[in-house]
Amino acid sequence: MRAVVSSDKAGLRLDRYVTGEGFVPSRALGQKWIKAGAVRVNGAAVKASHPLEEGDIVEIDDTPPVAPSTLVPEDIPLDIAYEDDDLLIVRKPAGMVVHPGAGVSSGTLANALLHRLQSAEPFADPMRPGIVHRLDRDTSGLLVVAKNPTCQAKLGNMIQKREVTREYVTIVWGALDETGTIDLPIGRSRGDRRKMAVVAEGRRAVTHYERVEPFRFASLLRVRLETGRTHQIRVHFSHTNHPVFGDETYGGRASAARGVHPNLKRPALIALGCIDRQALHAARLAFLHPTTGEPVECEDPLPLDFCTVLDALRADRDGIS
Repeated sequence: MRAVVSSDKAGLRLDRYVTGEGFVPSRALGQKWIKAGAVRVNGAAVKASHPLEEGDIVEIDDTPPVAPSTLVPEDIPLDIAYEDDDLLIVRKPAGMVVHPGAGVSSGTLANALLHRLQSAEPFADPMRPGIVHRLDRDTSGLLVVAKNPTCQAKLGNMIQKREVTREYVTIVWGALDETGTIDLPIGRSRGDRRKMAVVAEGRRAVTHYERVEPFRFASLLRVRLETGRTHQIRVHFSHTNHPVFGDETYGGRASAARGVHPNLKRPALIALGCIDRQALHAARLAFLHPTTGEPVECEDPLPLDFCTVLDALRADRDGIS
């Protein structure tokens, strides 16, 4: 594969360029290919951070290196919301990890996909077959997956270009305006590298929200992501002192309950007792099909634990004992 850098792409890092142009399905994989010398600029191997200039010739090997995979196919039932020849949309339950990582090597969505897809072509990243975006372990809802490498590259490019609409439903602590936008950069927390935080040197992150229903000490929101940073919704609302309800990692559980008015503490604890995770659900996906161009749209109802929290919040607000 060969491409000439246009004037509007000049200045981009090489890894961002090859991902944004859809040459590789993910930036992380692009960095691996660059490091292995499978991506070159003007015939020379360079670093992933290399800034491109107009007219540069970027070459990518037709058969880039594929790292040996330790992923084992597992016959794990999946709840499928939509499926065709090229892609499927999965309803991921809370508690399922998307792909293997630190301390997790089995029982993931990736293990289940490897068993189900049986693609004739090998995926570029064998540890993430068909995966183009992710949801946190304890976030439930919709996730689109490619069934072949060609579709994976196209979907990854669409997500990079913000052509996939991803909407979430969440409950956060406190009262918010009817609508709002949080535009704050996100990067690794300086105090705890396992967490993300709003940091000046982070990558731009934009979250739009609409208040759907107010309660006495919480709000039900519909949230749309303009960008897709790790833990974006959880970090943004935590930073603005409205952490996601039940989110232990980002201050949305015991510490938030301690901060409510004494008269509200008991109903707050009752509502918290209804859910053992963050109240965050990926409720809607919409995009143009990468192969046919036809609209694809899926919505997923709220899961039982989320609905139970809402019942408790409504009962408290409406004076129902």
